Amino acid sequence: MRRVLALLSVVGALAVATPAHAGTTCVLNSARGGIQRVIYIQFDNTHFRRDNPNVPSDLEQIPSLLNFMKGKGALLTNDHTVIIAHTASGILSSLTGVYGDRMGVPVSNSFRYFKPDGTSSTGVSFAYWTDSIFDPANPTGDPAKQTDLTPNMLTADGKNAPAPFAAFTRAGCDVGLVATANLVLENTGPDVPKVFGVNSPEAQEAAANPAKAQADFVGIAVHCAQSSDVCAAAQGGRPDLLPDEPNGYAGFMGLFGHKYVAPVISPGGPLKDLNGYVIQDTASPSNVGFPGFDGMQPWVSLAYVAAMQESGIPVTYAYISDAHDNHLAGGITKAFGPGEAGYVAQLQAYDAAFQKFFDRLAKAGINETNTLFVITVDEGDHFVGSPPSPSSCDGVRVACTYSKVGEINANLPGLLVTQLGSNPLFGNFSVHSDSAPTIYIKGNPGPTHPDTRLLAKSLSKLTAVNPISGATDTLALGLADPVGMRLLHMITADPARTPSLVMFGDPNYFFFAGAANCSQPCVALPSPAGSVFAWNHGDYTNEIATTWLGMVGPGVRKGGVDSTTWSDHTDVRPTILALLGLQDLYAHDGRVLVEVLQNWATPPAANKEIFTRLAKVYKQINAPFGELSVNALKVSTAALKSADANDATYTRLTGQIAAWTSQRDGIASEMRAMLNSAAFDNVAINHRSASFLIDQATDLLKEVERAAKLLK
Repeated sequence: MRRVLALLSVVGALAVATPAHAGTTCVLNSARGGIQRVIYIQFDNTHFRRDNPNVPSDLEQIPSLLNFMKGKGALLTNDHTVIIAHTASGILSSLTGVYGDRMGVPVSNSFRYFKPDGTSSTGVSFAYWTDSIFDPANPTGDPAKQTDLTPNMLTADGKNAPAPFAAFTRAGCDVGLVATANLVLENTGPDVPKVFGVNSPEAQEAAANPAKAQADFVGIAVHCAQSSDVCAAAQGGRPDLLPDEPNGYAGFMGLFGHKYVAPVISPGGPLKDLNGYVIQDTASPSNVGFPGFDGMQPWVSLAYVAAMQESGIPVTYAYISDAHDNHLAGGITKAFGPGEAGYVAQLQAYDAAFQKFFDRLAKAGINETNTLFVITVDEGDHFVGSPPSPSSCDGVRVACTYSKVGEINANLPGLLVTQLGSNPLFGNFSVHSDSAPTIYIKGNPGPTHPDTRLLAKSLSKLTAVNPISGATDTLALGLADPVGMRLLHMITADPARTPSLVMFGDPNYFFFAGAANCSQPCVALPSPAGSVFAWNHGDYTNEIATTWLGMVGPGVRKGGVDSTTWSDHTDVRPTILALLGLQDLYAHDGRVLVEVLQNWATPPAANKEIFTRLAKVYKQINAPFGELSVNALKVSTAALKSADANDATYTRLTGQIAAWTSQRDGIASEMRAMLNSAAFDNVAINHRSASFLIDQATDLLKEVERAAKLLK
């Protein structure tokens, strides 16, 4: 689920639609042919793996989608998310092909930033691409009321990150976005006046009726090619401004919001979902339009996609809300446990929607012979609840029930005081509430400051009696300060966003900064028992880290399930562009997944054994969930827990981590350049140079692994 602070904010005509606005200059896959369209779909928290071994997984209960990916393409099940594992960072790394340190959002779905006085304020990760940090305390984006105005989407050199749609629009292709993170307007307060003008009718509506403005202008967009008439001013088009885009971005237009997109893709009347109902805001049913980011079930989201594709918008990106929250009752009323009757019914509805979607596309001549389908998920997550009853339930024949459902809320200051005694420091920090909380100590002391060291050591000692299992749990499973965060790609070009500490907690717990006196229990289940939040993510565990990626279309091997190829979100972008014959104006952290490509579709210089060897080792030294990072976090945790004289162990271990990071960065930079040049510039990889880098990387992996083992 998009856990965000409040943001101010009949199968639809089945007849084959004539592409009324098909771009005449859109050229995809120009070098090899075959791909005319791209359909990209990213789920929120939908699993290939089983959360209960007896209960079919989410994808097993959506067979229309699962069989499509397995039977007509490739399904990679050893895919991974990034740090921190949340919706925003998961989606944004997939869209850009780079980690959070190079696109600005390593901590999500919200974060904090330090102000000059040493206190911190909240930033929300979901903000339109060119926005500065969105602070809910400054909902209109008034520069005079905010101390950090750096772009939310931030490159390593401090500029606004390149927008993912630019590679397509420059190729003459219109791009339709359905609730796709940060490529659509996200908040009515700053975004509507910024795009439409401060004195525009749209801005006046946003001020007078924010709910209607959200339905009208937020969540849906089309970014147009220069040759397209879709985004003409007469149809509500506005200049599509990307002031920091490499090589400039002048003369492009965009449509922003359901109010302006719907007439283009549904000229015959109101846009309907795949079940035949007019799409409207579920919270305010009188507002026809965007139903909110938590209202993007597949029958809604895919209806937008189908209508866009039928109307000649050849590239579409869409977000689908999670399947384990109860959406069928209107809004989100509770979280389901695996195999609960409502969960199973909802997945059946998801399955029916995908079948209608594929049938509708087929009638319009849109299928795997001419379209590249990319389907993935933002992150995995962990269910927090009691064992099911009956224990043998499978959800399909015998429904599961749960006596307790809901993440365990844990008050960090209260736990510290209760277990370690009163200390002014324990009430002197703020927290980005999460299962993997980032912590911001007032005054922004450095990593070696006594307050930072004391808090890290104190956090490592915390325990709690689990109110579900009765076991005593160690709460901090991993710890990192800025030294370790740099290795994990968590340090951006904006120093104000760098937390003092990050604690990767026990995934059963959700940590927050409550009162230090614990007048309420320090650790408690939500009340009532049926919680909206029961699926935790953010932590550094396999079930949260491991995701899946499906690809179908021209150039993709029909390989069924691939559980061997190690990949992560940053590999999605370069693989898509390599298939399309397009290129970004920056190097990706990801690499082209040649393992899933047909030989004829593989970039010629990348169709070599050395490319795969290099890519595999590159991911293990550079990815946040690669071998090097996993072992380095163990060393970081030991360093921060240490309490010997003069902090000798901390100094020694963090020195090692810094040296490893420097060495890793040098090796990874050369590998990244080789992989990107082979994929996009047709530069063959030098075997000798690549082998030397592979040997260096392998030695580094072994060194870090040995260091981690010695700490046990």
